[in-house]
Amino acid sequence: MTHDHDLVLRPTASQTEAALHPPGGRTGSDLVVETLAGLGATTVFGLPGQHTLGLFDALRRSDLRYIGLRVENNAGFAADAYGRVTGEAAPLLLSTGPGALTALPALQEARAASAPVLAIAGQVPAAGLGGGRHGYLHELPDQAASFRGVVKSVHTARTQSQIPSAIAEAWTSALTVPHGPVWVEIPQDVLRAETLIPVVTGGDTLPEELPPRPELTAVAADLLAHAERPVVVAGGGVVRADASKKLRQLAERLQAPVVTTFGGKGAFPWTHPLSLQSWLEDRHTTDFLEDADVLLVVGSGLGELSSNYHTFEPRGRVIQIEADLGKLESNHPALGIHADARLALQALLETVQERRTDPTAPERVREVLDKVRARVAAQELTLEQDVLAAVRKALPPRAPSFWDMTILAYWAWSAFDPKAPNTMHSAQGAGGLGYALPAALGAAAADPTHPVLAVSGDGGALYSVAELATARQYDLNVTWLIVDDGGYGILREYMTDAFGQPTATDLPGPDFVALAESFGVPGVRTGPDTLEQDLAKALTTPGPAVVVLPAVLRMFAPTHTE
Repeated sequence: MTHDHDLVLRPTASQTEAALHPPGGRTGSDLVVETLAGLGATTVFGLPGQHTLGLFDALRRSDLRYIGLRVENNAGFAADAYGRVTGEAAPLLLSTGPGALTALPALQEARAASAPVLAIAGQVPAAGLGGGRHGYLHELPDQAASFRGVVKSVHTARTQSQIPSAIAEAWTSALTVPHGPVWVEIPQDVLRAETLIPVVTGGDTLPEELPPRPELTAVAADLLAHAERPVVVAGGGVVRADASKKLRQLAERLQAPVVTTFGGKGAFPWTHPLSLQSWLEDRHTTDFLEDADVLLVVGSGLGELSSNYHTFEPRGRVIQIEADLGKLESNHPALGIHADARLALQALLETVQERRTDPTAPERVREVLDKVRARVAAQELTLEQDVLAAVRKALPPRAPSFWDMTILAYWAWSAFDPKAPNTMHSAQGAGGLGYALPAALGAAAADPTHPVLAVSGDGGALYSVAELATARQYDLNVTWLIVDDGGYGILREYMTDAFGQPTATDLPGPDFVALAESFGVPGVRTGPDTLEQDLAKALTTPGPAVVVLPAVLRMFAPTHTE
C-alpha cells in the first residue's frame, strides 16, 4: 500500500543534469534571488549597503525588477504599500546596522497594518555573530533583537544551505493571516562566497488558512438572528481578506447598520442605506454603537481610534472576529472568534437564519449621519470640507490614495468616500510621518494602470522629499499633494488646545514647487478654488507631479473630551 506521505517527486533528467552541474560564478546571493523568484516575487525594493553588495550583484543577474529608494525607511513604506495593494509579500533589501535600523518605523507600520513585507538584511561576517565585539562596520551585539518586537518572525541563515528554507519560511509567515512583516538576515561572507548548491527552481508555499471554530460561529449566528438592534463595525481585516462582498451580504440579510474603521475604509459602500460611513470620532456614532444589543466587530481590535479614544463602552453583546490573536478581546469582553474575516463571514452567511429585520434601520442611520453633519456644520469648517471634496472629485474612482499623518488625512479618515475597497491607505496603524509619497511609489510600481495620489503636510513631506528622485528615475505615475501650513499643523492644534500655545511646531520650509522642479518633477502652486482642476490635470498626466496647496486647515472639534 502506498500512502500520500510516501510519494516522492522525482526530478526529470534535465533537472538532474542541472543539479549535478550548476552554472559557475554563482554565490549565496544568487540563492536569495533564485528563491524569491521561485516563490513568485517579481519586484523588490530597497537600497544597497556594504554588507549586501553581493546581493545586489546577484540581483543584476536575475529577472527581478528592482525599485531603489533613497532612504531605507521610505523603501519600507514602498514595500508596505506594494503588499497592501497586491496581497503579495514584498521583498525589501536592507543593509546592516544603521541602514537596517532606519527601516524600523516602516516595519512597525507594516505590522500594525498587517502588510506582508519580506525584509532581507545583511549581517557582519558569520564570525561576528553571537554578541562578541569584533569591531566590524555596522556591528550590533544582536541585530535581530532590534526587530524581534516589531516583525512577525525573525530568521537567520548562517550557511548557504539554510538560505532557501529560511526565506521560504519567512515568506509563509508574512502571508499567513494576519499578514505582516518578517525579518531575514544573512552574513556578508555567506552572501558573497561561491556556491555549489544547485539553482533553486521551486519554492511554492501554502500559508495556512485560519477558519473559525464552528461552535463559535453557531453561537454568533444565533445571537445575530435574535438581535433587535444589530450593528457591524468593519475593520481593515475585511479589506485585507477581500471580504467586502460577504460583509455586504450579511449586513443586508440582517439589516444591520455598518460603520467602517479608518483602516477599513471601503469595506462597505459609502452611500449604502445601511452605511454609517466612518465617523468614529463623533459621539453620535459612539452612542449608536453603544445602543446595539449585538455588535459584530469584524477585522478590528477596537483600538484607540476605532473606539473614539477608548470612550466607547458597549452595553450589548459583542462578537469579535479577528485574525490577530493579540487583539482578540484586548479592549472589550466578547465572543472572540480567532479567524480570517472572509472565512468567518462565509460561515455566518451559511448559518445565520432569517430574522425579522428592522425596517427602521436605514432611517436610524440617516438620523445619526444628519446629527454628525449638523455638528460639523456648526463649526464653520467650509474650507476643510471644500478641499476634501475637491480631492475626491479630482481623483478617479478606482485610483488608490496614500495619506500621511496630516490634518487633511484626519478629515479623510472620517469624511472621505474611498469609492472602492483597498484604495485608501494611511499610516494610522503606527502613526509615523513620511508615509504618503514612498507608499504611493510602491503602489504605482505594483499597478501602473491607475494614477496614484499621495497627500502630505509640509512637515511630513520633508521626511520623504528625497523620493522625488525615485519618482523621476522610474517615471512612476504619482501625484503628490502637499498641504503647506508652515509646520506640524495637527501638533500645533493639539498643543494649543492642551497648553494654550504651541511650541516647536512652526517650521520654515522650502519652495516645494521649485524643489520638485529641481528633481525634474513638474510642480504647481494652487489654491482652494483651483485645487480640483490642478489636481485632476496632474493625475491625468503620465509621470510624477507635485501640487502644493498653501492653506491652514483646522480639525473638527473632538467629542471624546466632552
